[in-house]
Order: sequence, then structure tokens, then C-alpha cells
Amino acid sequence: MVKREGHSHTEFCPHGSGDDVELMIQKAIRLGFDTYSITEHAPLPAGFSDDYRGKKTGLTEAAISMSDLEPYFKKANEMKTKYADQIQIQIGFEVDYLPEFTNWTKAFLDEYGPRTTDNILSVHFLKGRDGHYWCVDDTLADFQTGLLSQFQDSQSLYRLYFEQVNRSIRDDLGKFAPQRIGHMTLIKKFQDHFRLDSAFSPENLGIVSDILLAIKSQGRQLDLNAAGLYKKDCNEQYPSLQIIEMARVLKIPMIYGSDAHSVADIGRGYHALADFVTDSF
Repeated sequence: MVKREGHSHTEFCPHGSGDDVELMIQKAIRLGFDTYSITEHAPLPAGFSDDYRGKKTGLTEAAISMSDLEPYFKKANEMKTKYADQIQIQIGFEVDYLPEFTNWTKAFLDEYGPRTTDNILSVHFLKGRDGHYWCVDDTLADFQTGLLSQFQDSQSLYRLYFEQVNRSIRDDLGKFAPQRIGHMTLIKKFQDHFRLDSAFSPENLGIVSDILLAIKSQGRQLDLNAAGLYKKDCNEQYPSLQIIEMARVLKIPMIYGSDAHSVADIGRGYHALADFVTDSF
């Protein structure tokens, strides 16, 4: 089976380590990866800042700017050419799904999608306190104030998250819509700190089942994301084992992703997840 790194970032990521993507690629080669996807955070929609609440960095450092797009493509394509005889490099974006901004997102993908070969669709923001967007995975304080405090229990928060993931795969994002669904249980990033439920309720598993059936019917993939294993308040890959097992039954391709933001992240958790990795069926 091809050894594939399906989710990684670069020095252009404002919340990353600043490590040069070339060093990350060189490590992937040393570790025996055959394919490497550079999936930098796509810019956020114009006007989104008006609907965002929480720590400013949760917005300003969430994604690259429009002005960084050309430098990003230039660097990524240089790497693709330079290392072509050692590793296959895919270039794309991790795109945020925001229901009110689908027209903007579709227009962005229509313009820049033709220059990409691999993209991920993720949910990083949810509407919470005061009806505004709050970042799911930035700070403990924002998670508590903007999201968790608005619900009676973990399952209600999980439901909000899964409903947005469900909507993300059903909205029309056009010809270049991402084919892989990113870290499907990111909502559990702070589960140990807040003692969130470790398992999902039957009702939430019903929504998960709807999501997976849609992914299957659309021929899409799941991001088998190792990053949560190394988050001090998560200690679990995304998605959780419950969902991995459901996806396996449906024979949904699951692509390993380190979600690397540094050289040190490349390859982390690969062997823990290798038995679940499936490029295709």
C-alpha cells in the first residue's frame, strides 16, 4: 500500500511553527512516505470577521491571507518539481466550511481549485454565544465561554458540530469541492479538560451515520488525523474509534494525516493508525 501523508501545513500558516515545508518534505522522504499532500489553511471569507467572537488570534491566525496565495503556490510547486523523483507531492487547501459563506467559498474554489490536486473540508468554527461564530480548537477559555456554556451537556454540543459537518458535505461548493472531510471529531479536542463524554449518544451516532453514508455515496474520503493523539486535553485521534469502525464497515477510504505544523509532527502516530488506513477499496 502507498504510504501517504494526507494533511500538512507550511511556514505560511500563521499558527504554525514557522518550519520550512522543504524540511518537512525531507523528513517525510526519510520516513518512507510515497505521497505528501500540502494542504494549507485557505483564506477565510471576506466579512467573516464581523461574525466572529473570541480571542482575536482565533481569527487572525486561523488561515493564510489572500496576499499569501501566490507565494504559497510558488513554494509548493517548487517543492513538487524539486522532489519529483523522490516523492509525489499534492498541493491544495484545508477549506473552512461556514454555512453563511458558501457562495464565497465556492467562488474561491472555482478560481483556485484548478491549481490544486488535493483538498480537505473542515469545520473549525461554530455559532455559539450571542449567535456568533467561535473557534472550536483555539483556546480553552473561548471553547468554554462561546460554546460549551451554551449547552446542557456534551452531547448537545456534539450534535451542533455534527450537524454542521453534515451540512458541509451536502452544500454545493462546486466542481472543486474538497474530497476529504477533515478531523471529523475536532470538537473533542478539549475533552479531557472539560470531562466531555468520551462516546457519542445514539442520536449523535445517527447523525454520524448520515454523514458517513453521504461520504460513501459521494465517493469522498475521511481524514484519519493523528494530531489529537498529541493534544494534551484530547489524547485521541480524529475521528474517534467509534466512527472509524463505522467507516470501515462502509468501506470509506481513510487517509492518514499528521496535520503537521512543524517538522517534528511529520509521521507522528502513523503506526498507531496504519491498520485503519485505506487509500481505496
